[in-house]
Amino acid sequence: MVEVRNSDGMEAFITKDKSEIREIFHPSNSEIKSMGIAEATVPVGVSTEYHYHRVSDEIYYILKGIGILEIEGEVKEVRENDCVFIPVRSRHKIKNIGKVPLKILCISTPPYSDDGTVLV
Repeated sequence: MVEVRNSDGMEAFITKDKSEIREIFHPSNSEIKSMGIAEATVPVGVSTEYHYHRVSDEIYYILKGIGILEIEGEVKEVRENDCVFIPVRSRHKIKNIGKVPLKILCISTPPYSDDGTVLV
């Protein structure tokens, strides 16, 4: 069975790093067990908390906006259509420096969990 989902209208929650997340596919809401995909929103002028994931690799695909991404002290500007790999246990945060909400597609394997996230 093909399952198509749209993040519009999905209930959002705030993660441990203070980003707003809509879980599109996650073990908690689908048959997927080995990965998760979510849409994160970071308001204008706001930064997520510096953090790392104990067991998850993560990919950020920037859907909309401009941000400053810091991974292990290295700082890069990211914008729409940029894609970044964040290896497991790499400390990272992102700040919205644009004029619109920063929207990011976050892909995690294994899937995101608050328990697996460590604030630095």
